[in-house]
Amino acid sequence: MSISFDLTGTTAVVTGAKRGIGFAMAEGLAAAGADIIGVSATIEPTGSAIADAVEAHGRSFEARAVDFADRAAVIALGDELRQRHIDILVNNAGTIERAPAAEHPLELWDRVVEVDLSSQFVLTQAVANGMLERGRGRIIFTASLLSFQGGINVPGYAAAKSGIAGLVKALSNEWASRGVTVNGIAPGYIATDNTRALRADPDRSKAILDRIPAGRWGDAADIAGATVFFASPAADYVSGVILPVDGGWLGR
Repeated sequence: MSISFDLTGTTAVVTGAKRGIGFAMAEGLAAAGADIIGVSATIEPTGSAIADAVEAHGRSFEARAVDFADRAAVIALGDELRQRHIDILVNNAGTIERAPAAEHPLELWDRVVEVDLSSQFVLTQAVANGMLERGRGRIIFTASLLSFQGGINVPGYAAAKSGIAGLVKALSNEWASRGVTVNGIAPGYIATDNTRALRADPDRSKAILDRIPAGRWGDAADIAGATVFFASPAADYVSGVILPVDGGWLGR
């Protein structure tokens, strides 16, 4: 029996690749042998930190600057990628807005749902067409603990990430039999820009840490292993899964 996590010769698209979890995902895939197309709203055309990290592993890097709140820009990216041989799509781009539900501005709701859910489907639909034609592909979504729970003061984010969990299952149901696996990773409380406000609040930070059996905030690098697994031949028979990487949070 041979189990392979080798991604040599593959091309992966990673959205939200400029920093945080997306950066770690892209670098992890590159370390396993994949060439990377990194997408972010503000990524530099050349010389970005993620480009340097990918190229340090001997892999190629291409940058695409796309605002995932701009539907037309996402469609244009999808049209471009539809013409490419993409083996792996990592849907990681995302945003979060915090305000109590009773007074949550509708424009914030609309932006979060567009970036975190609708744009994910738009891009996936375009890229998956090529994968389905070839009979092989890997699609990975960044879900969230709020794919399972409701959160506090983030109604749009909770709704979008719950939608991602449903989308993973729906797409897997249609595409797994055609060689395209669809899975999601649900990061726990990771020390990134999105959790800065929580980490800065002593009461909330303590309450969170007290519940995490691992006893620490996660690092973005903690997500890389799950990403490589889902992308690799080792996960050929894994589809429709939302895998928590949370230090034991959901098991508490």
